[in-house]
Amino acid sequence: MEMLGVDVGGSGIKGAPVDLDTGELTAERLRIATPEPSLPAAVAGGVAQVVEHFGWEGPIGVTYPGVVINGTTMTAANMDKGWIGLDAADLFAQVTGRRVTVLNDADAAGVAEMAHGAGRDRRGSVLMLTLGTGIGSALFVDGVLVPNTEFGHIEIRGKDGERRAAARVRKEKDLSWEQWAERLNEYISRLEALVNPELIILGGGVSRKAERFVPLLTDVRAPIVPASLQNSAGIVGAAMAAAKAAERTLPNAPGGPAMPPES
Repeated sequence: MEMLGVDVGGSGIKGAPVDLDTGELTAERLRIATPEPSLPAAVAGGVAQVVEHFGWEGPIGVTYPGVVINGTTMTAANMDKGWIGLDAADLFAQVTGRRVTVLNDADAAGVAEMAHGAGRDRRGSVLMLTLGTGIGSALFVDGVLVPNTEFGHIEIRGKDGERRAAARVRKEKDLSWEQWAERLNEYISRLEALVNPELIILGGGVSRKAERFVPLLTDVRAPIVPASLQNSAGIVGAAMAAAKAAERTLPNAPGGPAMPPES
């Protein structure tokens, strides 16, 4: 079975159809730049562009880089403030003409990694961090997601942790891998002291270069591994959420993996 997933981030909107049995993309993903400013209507237009590109007719899953509750986007740390309190599921449905499920981007990436990637078959507490424009987080306890954790905003030296240690910061400040790893060490160590995960998965586009920085994260007790699905995890998780929402509409639908509530 296939489903279309669209991953909306602070810098890019990425989408592709996904084979739900394997977690693999069934076509080359399309990436377009997130509009600046990231006004809701403009971003929704980008999502519609992805849907049209693939000629997709069924339900879709869409991620958002912030807190999402019942399809409403509640925060906008790296997006236009017009997203706060917006019924994003309805907006996306209107512009695409499709049924849309919306969830937090890091939650989506984590769900995908737990099903098809580095967290597969892991019990105990697993923490997924997505390193990109900001830092997203997803926490799992025995495979069950605790949604909308937003650990990128814990305070480090008087600032949100993501403003010191996100992948964007490394580029903007032209930090060496060693300099960035020092910041990341401090951030993850502080977070580890709060939630004590048994495994930490690092995702986002920078996970493709994990060998450059993961070995430098020596201040962290828990094992740290790169995301197996790398920067496609959000797309896969969005597709999984859409499939789960569609399943709920079927009579006598069986249960499945723990997912965020339908949006």
